[in-house]
Amino acid sequence: MTEALAQLAARPVLVVDFGAQYAQLIARRVREANVYSEVVPHTMSVAEMLAKDPAAIVLSGGPASVYADGAPELDVALLTAGVPVFGMCYGFQAMVQALGGTVAHTGLGEYGSTQALVSDLSSTLFNGQVAEQSVWMSHGDSVTEAPAGMKVTASSPGAPVAAFEDDERRLYGVQWHPEVVHSTYGQQVLENFLIRGAGLAGDWTASNVVEDQVAAVREQVGKGRVLCGLSGGVDSSVAAALVQRAVGDQLTCVFVDHGLLRSGEASRSSRSSLRRPASRWLSSMPVSSS
Repeated sequence: MTEALAQLAARPVLVVDFGAQYAQLIARRVREANVYSEVVPHTMSVAEMLAKDPAAIVLSGGPASVYADGAPELDVALLTAGVPVFGMCYGFQAMVQALGGTVAHTGLGEYGSTQALVSDLSSTLFNGQVAEQSVWMSHGDSVTEAPAGMKVTASSPGAPVAAFEDDERRLYGVQWHPEVVHSTYGQQVLENFLIRGAGLAGDWTASNVVEDQVAAVREQVGKGRVLCGLSGGVDSSVAAALVQRAVGDQLTCVFVDHGLLRSGEASRSSRSSLRRPASRWLSSMPVSSS
């Protein structure tokens, strides 16, 4: 692994998953901003998160109310550790509750496309955007009072505090889902947090992952040999391709016909595999139905 790759991997943006259906999408949006990200569960302790030396933290949405029994809680220690934090939807409300603001049952929940009004177009999150934005909301409770020190920078009909920012503590949040395409400036809001708020360079690319994994496999295998069961699916095919790139003919693949491929696909996969000279291929092995 090169020193640059090691540094990128060593300081990820952590996406803390509060049960959101979009947690992986958030991680993808961060990577689309050329910043490396990893998804971690909300049950991970603050000490474990900080041990990863994160460059920034994104708090995902989630299906719960912050007042529900057993709802995921946010340890305020994560917000006072000096790491830039961006909360969205549930993560936004969890930040408010942890920092002493007010989340209330107002009866003004918002679901789907909603108009948000940005009050400061020179702010960190909204620089270079427009005052009226179509955003994607999904909340029953609303933030009615921002925590002390937070500047309110957006509102909506059902959320008087729909966004806040604190440049000194590098804490930011929005009530909506910036990761979905229905929020017209969502990606720009996220990138503004990463680049302007967290001060990240945005110089990571997906190709770094391939190089990193190939180097890791090569180091682990050394002069040994590798046996790979290949089913023809995406996961095993990608794994085989990465290992082959790393160790060449030290890899031996066995095509496993599990009987669930489309008609003729098993034979086509076998023929395609046998045309690859850089690794060893054994004949296909059918899986017995008994």
